[in-house]
Formats: sequence, structure tokens, C-alpha cells
Amino acid sequence: MLRRILFFAALSTITLGSQAKVRLPHIIGDNMILQQDSEARLWGWDTPGKTVKVNVSWSKESYSAKTDSKGKWIVGVKTPKASYTPLSITFNDGDRTTISNVLSGEVWVCAGQSNMEMPVKGFGNCPVEGYNKAVMNANEYKGIHYVKIPSVMSTKPLDDAQCDWKVIGPQTVGDASATGYFFAQAINKTLGIPVGLVMANKGGTRVESWLDRDYLEKNTTEPLDSMEMVKKFPGDYLRPLLWGNGTFSPILKYTVKGIIFYQGCSNVGDPASQYTKRLNDLVSQWRRDFKLGEIPFYFVQIAPYFNSDVNGDWGPKLREQQFNASKIIPNSGIVCIDDLVYPYESQQIHPSQKQQVGERLALQALNKTYGMKNIWCNSPEYKDMKISNDTCYVNLTNDYGAISRYEDIQGFEVAGADKVFHKANASYYWTKGLIITCPEVKTPVAVRYAFRNWGYGNVKNAALLPLFPFRTDNW
Repeated sequence: MLRRILFFAALSTITLGSQAKVRLPHIIGDNMILQQDSEARLWGWDTPGKTVKVNVSWSKESYSAKTDSKGKWIVGVKTPKASYTPLSITFNDGDRTTISNVLSGEVWVCAGQSNMEMPVKGFGNCPVEGYNKAVMNANEYKGIHYVKIPSVMSTKPLDDAQCDWKVIGPQTVGDASATGYFFAQAINKTLGIPVGLVMANKGGTRVESWLDRDYLEKNTTEPLDSMEMVKKFPGDYLRPLLWGNGTFSPILKYTVKGIIFYQGCSNVGDPASQYTKRLNDLVSQWRRDFKLGEIPFYFVQIAPYFNSDVNGDWGPKLREQQFNASKIIPNSGIVCIDDLVYPYESQQIHPSQKQQVGERLALQALNKTYGMKNIWCNSPEYKDMKISNDTCYVNLTNDYGAISRYEDIQGFEVAGADKVFHKANASYYWTKGLIITCPEVKTPVAVRYAFRNWGYGNVKNAALLPLFPFRTDNW
């Protein structure tokens, strides 16, 4: 009896295969956003050796591809400039498949861990500020669509994921990435064009979770055998390789404009420069695999967090590694969010102020990708320091001609040769910069700013963007 069942199952498979209809990956479907003014890739599967024709509503030009021995096919279609005009695409292998309500606009990937994954409606006990307002105003933002790639693990790279595109509205906005959605709001409103978000992320993941097998084998000691992974990382979110294979690989053929990234909490404690190098290498890997050139990469420096000791420095040391990465990753930008944590959120790994995070990422994109140079997008940075007697004079860059305050400047510490830091007094004068003194340190050697796990300061520039944490020592 079992032999007969297997025979009919095999016969059924053969019959279905001979009548196979063009199959598309789930990311190609109704409501999708195509990258405007590009040669957007469309792909899928069909019977080996079959010709698939592709026709688009915005052009008389037709495209075709022949499937390979594994039934795979791919074509590149010229997309129109961004518009709110609904488009359609028909795939024909003798049997037609049409997708509709397609828009042409700007497509951005939302990558990283839980602070990127965190939806507009928040997580349990982790609210997002402005949720109700986002729901009430959702209909004002026409043309923002998103697709959430399911967070799954795989030992091998996957080429499809169970997902579908959603149109932003009161019923759907709550499930969108908050950081991603508020980024899209700013781009959509400023440029007046549709924005598509491809959300490929997973809470708790490390940078190693997204690096590929070849890289991990050559450059790390990460366990890549399944049993060894489970033994070392009982929490699956920390495991290397698997999330990139299962959650990011399915989007790599999709044509996108760039990537926004919010990750790092799970790498706190990494040795000096390790995270800097691996993040740089991850960006190189993604750019290689997207095959779209040096696409922009904008990312978020993690927020202050108690990390089990408010006075420890392992949090700011990871932020320092992120800052250093921004200096070596081409076509990138980093945003500081030191000011976007409320005093009562010292033990909240998911701060609630996500709108400002998304908007600061959008400032980077609007200035650097879309050429709006009149937008001030950068936080101030430490430039240099001069010490005279008991006083340190610190100069900044990217202040846009001003800092936000003359009084009650907080966040600075000074140490002498004993390497013990004490809270310092700080003031500002436009010809001298920041003037820092400390009664306990008569012969200062080093200055730190906001360089504790929970130790943010309050200095901002003329754009009201916060000063990056820094230290002048390397202790």
C-alpha cells in the first residue's frame, strides 16, 4: 500500500511539474515598491528550459528570460521615475500571472536587531512614543509600503521568504518598524515620492549573526556546527551565520537604494576594534551580494544603557567602535542618539523615542544621498584639545557655527596621571571652545565626555544634534 502511495505522489509531482506556472518569490507581489529609475531585478522559477515573458504597464518594452536547468530565471526591467501612479507587471509562460498596485519610488532595507525590529506599536513593556498619533496620521502618508521578512534561521542561504507587502494605513502602521517608518515618513514628505521598506532584522542578533560562512570560517572562531552553536549560544538570537542565511539572503536580488541599520547592543564587550572591522566587512559583504555598487549605509550608535553597572565603560567603548566604523565605511553615516533616552530608561534596552531616530537617519540620507546640502545632518565630534595649566580647551567639528548652550553643560570628566576621572565643570566661549576644569585635578591629562554606560551629556550643535561621546585617552 505504501509503495502505491509513493508511486501516485511521484506521478502527481511529475504532472504538476509539467504544468508548472511561473512562480515568483514572495517579495515580488501586489503593493511592492520598485526602485525608481533603475534596472530592477525580477526573478522566479518555472519549468527548466521554459521562456518567461515580462510585460510592464509603464512601457511597451517587453522582456524575456529562459529558465536554467534548475528552473530559475531573472530579468532586469527599466523602471520609471517615482510616481504615485499604480503600475502592474505581467509574467507569461503561456499562463499569465499579474501583480498590481505596484509603485515606483525609493526602496530602503531596515536591518539590525530589536531596536530596528521594534514596531510602531512597541513590544511588551516597551512602548513607542507617539503610537496613537502615528495611527491617526497614517493616511497622510500616501505611498509608504513595507514588507517584513520573517526572522528565521537557516544553515544555508534561502532564496525566498513567506512575506507580503503592506500599504501603510491605520490598520497596518502598528506592525511596521518604528525607526524604519519614521525614516520613511521624512523621506516621503520631503521628496514627495513613494518609499518602500524591506524589513530584514532580528532582535538580539550580533554582527556575526549576519556574516556569511566563508567570512566566519576565515576570520573568526565562531562555532558553525549546529550542535556547537547550541552549546555556546542557548539563546538562538546570538548564533552566528543563521540569521543572515534565513532572514537576509532572500532579499539580496531585490533592487534597493540603500540600508539603514540599528544594531550593536549584543556586541557590547567585544575586544577593541573587532566590531569596527566586522561591521565594515559586513557592509562590504552586503554591497557585494546586492550587486548594486556602493549603496549608502546609515546606522545608529547605540543609546546609553546601564549594562549592569552605570559607571562601567563597556557600552561607550562599543559606541566608540561604531563611531570608528563610520570613518572607514565608504558612503556611510552614523547618528548619535545619546539624548534620546529618558532618565527612567537606564534599564530599558528599547528606548521609546524612535521617531527622532528615524528622522536623524533620514537627515543623513536627504543630505548625502539626495543632495539636500542645506540640511544639517551630522552630530558634533571631538576635534582636538589643548591643555594650559589646570584647564582643558576642547574644540569640536560639525557644530554648524554654534553649540546649544552656554550654561549647565554636563557630561565632562577629567583625569590626571593617576587615571582617576572626576566630574568636571564646563563652559563655552566661541573663540576658545569648550573650557573644562576640575577642582580635584590640578594637572589634567585626559578628558572624557559621556563615557560611562549610563552617562550621557547635554551638548548639542546648531542643528540640536548631540555631541558624540568621546575620550582623549586610550586607557
